[in-house]
Amino acid sequence: MDWQPVQKPAEMAESRLLEAILSGYFPINSNLPGERELASQIGVTRPTLREALQRLARDGWLDIQHGKPTRVRDYWREGSLAVLSALARSPAHQSPDFIVHLLDLRMLIAPAYARQAVQAAPGEIIALLEKYADLEDTPSAFARADWDLHSLLARHAANPVFQLLLNGFQSLYLLVGDHYFASPECRQHSRGFYQSLLECACRGADCDAESLTRHVMEESLALAKKMQKENL
Repeated sequence: MDWQPVQKPAEMAESRLLEAILSGYFPINSNLPGERELASQIGVTRPTLREALQRLARDGWLDIQHGKPTRVRDYWREGSLAVLSALARSPAHQSPDFIVHLLDLRMLIAPAYARQAVQAAPGEIIALLEKYADLEDTPSAFARADWDLHSLLARHAANPVFQLLLNGFQSLYLLVGDHYFASPECRQHSRGFYQSLLECACRGADCDAESLTRHVMEESLALAKKMQKENL
């Protein structure tokens, strides 16, 4: 049986408040209603509401100050990684450029974790990429393969923050990957990357892996922008 976990009252209140913020019902820099009114609207007790508000404040969604109304933060400027992760899990509330911004971020960090991973674990990279020679030519197969590769590279990087950054985006990564790799051009582009990175790992050429990854990530970003324009 597929057991579905029961959501606790504070988690339910947090989810409803987050949905209200992301949908614009409570806009950025607006003040939330008083505790009594807000608890009544959501259908929870005031202690439960306070717990939910504290969680959202911790993650950068709300600004709570004693004696003042609770303010919705400008979460793009004042939020934390938890905000970024929540946005990644909410495709309906993302800006049209959100995916491009994430690919832009990947372009900045992927060269570094590729170099560090080739230094630290070339054997594991080789073992994974050798399997990609027979990669099924479907969007879902490529999306999973690309995630597995970048996750492996980040996991073996000297900087553990790389893995933390990626972890928050796994579901979005696969979702976007299905769309991105629907293009045969994108699949072929990535096949070339996997083969070239394999050669770098076989030679232990960490600096070449860094340069290669930077160049390929730049091209991937350009392809994504091209696809975005075509879909407008």
